Amino acid sequence: MIRWREDRIGRRAFRLLPYLLVLGLTAAPAVLRASDIPCVWTGVEKIVAIGDLHGDYDKFVEILKGTGLVDEGLHWAAGPTHFIQTGDIFDRGPAARKILDLLMRLEVEAALAGGKVHVLIGNHEILNLIGIVFDYPGFVTVGQFLSFLPEEFRKSREREALKGDSREPPDALSDPEDLSPRWAEFWDRDLKTDKEAQAAYLSALLEEYGPWLLKKNCVEKINDIVFAHGGISLKYSTWELDRINDILRDELSFLSAPVKSPKVLKLFRPQIIYDRIGPLWYRDLAQRDESEFSSEVDRILANLNARYMVIAHSPQIGSPIAPEYMSHFRRRIWIIDTGISHYYGGSLSALIIDKGQFSVWGGNNE
Repeated sequence: MIRWREDRIGRRAFRLLPYLLVLGLTAAPAVLRASDIPCVWTGVEKIVAIGDLHGDYDKFVEILKGTGLVDEGLHWAAGPTHFIQTGDIFDRGPAARKILDLLMRLEVEAALAGGKVHVLIGNHEILNLIGIVFDYPGFVTVGQFLSFLPEEFRKSREREALKGDSREPPDALSDPEDLSPRWAEFWDRDLKTDKEAQAAYLSALLEEYGPWLLKKNCVEKINDIVFAHGGISLKYSTWELDRINDILRDELSFLSAPVKSPKVLKLFRPQIIYDRIGPLWYRDLAQRDESEFSSEVDRILANLNARYMVIAHSPQIGSPIAPEYMSHFRRRIWIIDTGISHYYGGSLSALIIDKGQFSVWGGNNE
């Protein structure tokens, strides 16, 4: 008889045992490694937080430069600062891949300088990694689709489309960054309907960026501040943060696995990944009336042993970039999704917390 240890690894392995047995225990090593990922930091002097980017690389770079996180060459310039991006890098814009590449490099550079880059999982990361994003029309842009699609797959499809068309020269094969109207229409049609192309997109995304993204948290605490994409509801405020992160990563790893038999799917009972009051999807902290909800916010923060929470996910379109508009519930809840991407109007912002003092950088107002 197997006796499971009463620690995080033992509990998580036991929870996943039915799936692992059906899968032949092939997922076990990844499950064990995830428990080594920290989600709480103390003694951090300066934090910079940036909300939803939705594929807008240029706006992101403008904020990074404006807040002093990077120099003109886009290299880390902020020393021991902790920078946290709160999720939703993907969709609605074309350049999620460029943003991921930059974040991965800055993560290394910041660590060498004594700082840290934190990247949280948002709901749009989930939709892409588990392959259901194509069920949401308009989320994946042509530019994003082509940037992850393997080049040879893309070129083969375009060569096939050119057959018998003497009006189209051979050099018309499209560049993801500079699509002609014809190729934009062609690929827009294919990404909506072509299951093989969608599978190639997902496979490439998981192969190149999955190992990095699957090690990220969905909630973190720095000093006395909790950060989450959607926010922490009363239900989850009683959970340990590492438990929330571990379960979410387990569920995401399982759902993003390339092969899942019907027997495995029947066994799977997700707790967090689809939960509308879970940290990826929760909106009450941004949408509920303060006079009616303030006592619940008190309880949430008390349960978390935190003074503040920083969230994104619910775009505050049209609101000025200023503390009095970005903070709620007596400045205990800060909402940093100001519609940074061009899709939402390009309202640039960042939250800066320096020695416990909160201030707002607004690129449009500088």
